[in-house]
Amino acid sequence: MPLPLPAVGTGPASAIGPVTAAAAAAPLRYRPIRLRASPSTASSPSTSAISSSPPPPSVRHSRKHLAGRGNAPARPSKDRVFFLDVNPICFRGSQRSLSAFARWLALFFTHVSLRDPVVAVFDGAGGNDYRRRLLPSYKAHRTRGVGTGADSRVVDVLRECNVPIVQVDGYEADDVVATLTEQVLQKGYRVVIGSPDKDFKQLISEDVQLVMPIPEIGRWSFYTLRHYVAQYKCDPTVDLSLRCFMGDEADGVPGIQHLAPGFGRKTAVKLLNKHGSLENLLKTAAVRTVGKEYAQDVLVKHADYLRKNYEVLSLKRDVNVQLDVRWLSARDTCNDTSVLSDFILKFSEG
Repeated sequence: MPLPLPAVGTGPASAIGPVTAAAAAAPLRYRPIRLRASPSTASSPSTSAISSSPPPPSVRHSRKHLAGRGNAPARPSKDRVFFLDVNPICFRGSQRSLSAFARWLALFFTHVSLRDPVVAVFDGAGGNDYRRRLLPSYKAHRTRGVGTGADSRVVDVLRECNVPIVQVDGYEADDVVATLTEQVLQKGYRVVIGSPDKDFKQLISEDVQLVMPIPEIGRWSFYTLRHYVAQYKCDPTVDLSLRCFMGDEADGVPGIQHLAPGFGRKTAVKLLNKHGSLENLLKTAAVRTVGKEYAQDVLVKHADYLRKNYEVLSLKRDVNVQLDVRWLSARDTCNDTSVLSDFILKFSEG
């Protein structure tokens, strides 16, 4: 029979294309989720014992085929690898919640990743220190220790569901995901990042998508290159540069508006679309006029301020972590039903 899951608390959702106002305003009605274990002829392997050889076609998640142009033969789409940013889904509002984690994870497995490979990533100890040295206000409103580290119960559930765990001291999960994403793309796979964190938007491309938990509708929602362009009217390659102007209130990174109130999003998008990146824009503004007088003055006067924002907001791609080829194999889902059912029942009020 269907397994009812605890409702996830509501909270502000990231503004993304796929969610309509009508859907967000609708009353929450969570459908029970039926967890099904895939047939398996062998006992479930531990994460460290997952075979490094590619799985046979019979156990791979079915792949969609793209229709070719001009009656050209259709070519298969690339296989996907999911990175799950675990920490954000372990909270209901500002409070840790194991029941919230249980529901989002169950939805992720049953409706999003299916049998595709999943790698879970946690913040490492001292992960914020590097950025706080650059900008003391970075996440300063968050109590140190809150939202960091890995709850052993969460780690155990993920491992029992055959999900490898990655955590690198001195780095935030975002930096680890960005580094591993580059490595996965080099091997010819697509990447889907499961997280509500808008920092990941700087990674979006044809082969990198996001999937975000939306509390208002109790679902994960995919966010693609098409959604980004529709929302911001620019290419994701300038996302990081744009955020240097706009700031990130949630992370304590102030934008340029408190120094130059007249410099808004439209001005920033226009200049970045023309010059391609913050650094190109600042270098050009240093030798010639690039826009209206007030914009020119801001770019010259506050160049160092914007460069510091860039360094703080930029995801690092050089974390000392190496992709394990075993992580690219289809995930063994045979434990999902029993592990998640037990966890949900135990922490339904957590």
